[in-house]
Amino acid sequence: MSDDKLRVLIVDDEEDLRHMLSMLLKRENYIVKAVENGESALKELLTREFDLVLTDVRMPKIGGLELLDEIAKRDIQTTVIVMSAFGNRDLAIQAIKRGAYDYIDKPFKKDEVLLTLEKAVERLHLKRENEELRRSQESDSLTFQNIVGQSPLMLDVFETIEKVAGFKSTVLINGESGTGKELVARAIHQLSPRKDKPWVAVNCGAIPETLLESELFGHVKGAFTDATADKNGLFLEADGGTLFLDEIGELPLALQVKLLRVLQENEIRRVGENQASKVDVRVIAASLKDLQEEVDAGNFREDLFYRLNVISITVPPLRKRKDDIPLLIEHFIKVQNERMGTRVAGVSPEALQIMIEYPWPGNVRELQNCIERGMVLTSTDEIEESILPERILESTDELKQLFAGDEMSIKKMSASLERILIKRALEKTKGNRTNAAKLLEISHRALLYKIKDYGLETAGME
Repeated sequence: MSDDKLRVLIVDDEEDLRHMLSMLLKRENYIVKAVENGESALKELLTREFDLVLTDVRMPKIGGLELLDEIAKRDIQTTVIVMSAFGNRDLAIQAIKRGAYDYIDKPFKKDEVLLTLEKAVERLHLKRENEELRRSQESDSLTFQNIVGQSPLMLDVFETIEKVAGFKSTVLINGESGTGKELVARAIHQLSPRKDKPWVAVNCGAIPETLLESELFGHVKGAFTDATADKNGLFLEADGGTLFLDEIGELPLALQVKLLRVLQENEIRRVGENQASKVDVRVIAASLKDLQEEVDAGNFREDLFYRLNVISITVPPLRKRKDDIPLLIEHFIKVQNERMGTRVAGVSPEALQIMIEYPWPGNVRELQNCIERGMVLTSTDEIEESILPERILESTDELKQLFAGDEMSIKKMSASLERILIKRALEKTKGNRTNAAKLLEISHRALLYKIKDYGLETAGME
């Protein structure tokens, strides 16, 4: 008897037999669909997933053997058992050779059917366990401390993480929003001798400036109006472990001085307290901003920058590691299937091509959100092109139009592509030209010239 609610497709042109088998298998807790010929069966198999197919050999239109051929040709994952009239055993043997798992002679007893199905179910469970083990092993070989990737740029990042993890040296992680800077920081902590000690993370740009000092260093009772009790800050909470300071570029100048002292002296002083306390904390910082540019602009202390930048790791944007996109898609689908209880198998070839071509300004985070959205909206077991977000489809259309004509001039095509990229960067940054220049990896002055040249003065400001 099946306990897993497996789906069975019954295919036979005899209505009485279909009805009998349906009632029998439903009593055994199978989910059953019955159709009268191979043509109808193929339509069902192409629209939904069945664990088992129980099919007659001789039927009008598409028979059992032809159905097996179609299943093999279309790589439909299911287990087929054929039913053949007594005396047609040669046909049953042909069916086995063409991919069927087993056969049952007609007329048959109910117990024969159930026994054959139970054997098929045992084989199916074993096959799935082996497949899960294989995927798990493949996944492990393509991940590094929960970071998915095998592109050369990411392999360089992994190598650096392994090299620096064993030391207390401060690490500065650079990269665009959504590239996975915190995952890199966590990997360093997990591979370090401090892995069993506290891991504490804080976003320096998410806490009001008036509260940030108390949050980082703590305070004593009465230090300010709302200080009703002593409080240990994040440095003391992370003592012996690792403190991750995300968006360090947002740290106010006054607190930069105090952070520098902590890094140099390994001691902190809570707000309102005269006595300093020793701490043993490894600091890992991350920044979306270019801190060297912030230093040049007077927004970040040069001495703190050099103290933080002992070891630098740059996490590449997704558009520079497109080989990792299929791996990331497979990973996110697996994670969301487990979380949402869905059975989405993947993305269609057309959708995959579009996703590889798209530049992903939001990087891995944007891709993850796109996959989750597609899994919620899809009515099949695939994420198809039609349900991708509009911004992705529009971006792809722009590129298709660019290459659709007969223009062969590298100069003209480069200018057209450059205009598309500048427009996209301005839209992503909502017209912030400084941030757009960073995304485009050109100087602010060069961007202003190109904006005027391409007539993009209002791009991103709507």
